[in-house]
Amino acid sequence: MHLALLTFEVHIPSPESIKDKRRVVRSIKDRLHREHQVSVAEVAFLDSMHVAGMALVLVNRDATFCQKVLDTIESKLRALPEGRLGECQREILPASALPGAFTGDDGEPLWTENERRGDET
Repeated sequence: MHLALLTFEVHIPSPESIKDKRRVVRSIKDRLHREHQVSVAEVAFLDSMHVAGMALVLVNRDATFCQKVLDTIESKLRALPEGRLGECQREILPASALPGAFTGDDGEPLWTENERRGDET
């Protein structure tokens, strides 16, 4: 399993109010979620009318698939009619690199080996 993270800035030309920015952000979030089944959030520059800092994540078992989806999304972001793509960074992490992956607060695995395989005990 891999987790793909894309952080990016969208520069919004000539917004008249923070509502204009929120409309653009909502449009981007809804479109990316609908077309690519990714989770998207505004994470920075929340009080700025002119720029939105956003992040999206995708989880898949195939790192190559994650890379292709991020390539497609980045191309769409570069072609946005309602804003201009600013700084953009991506990272793809294997599940083993995530702290506490598949373990509880006590460090013990969340599932036994039999539960993980779906075997009855």
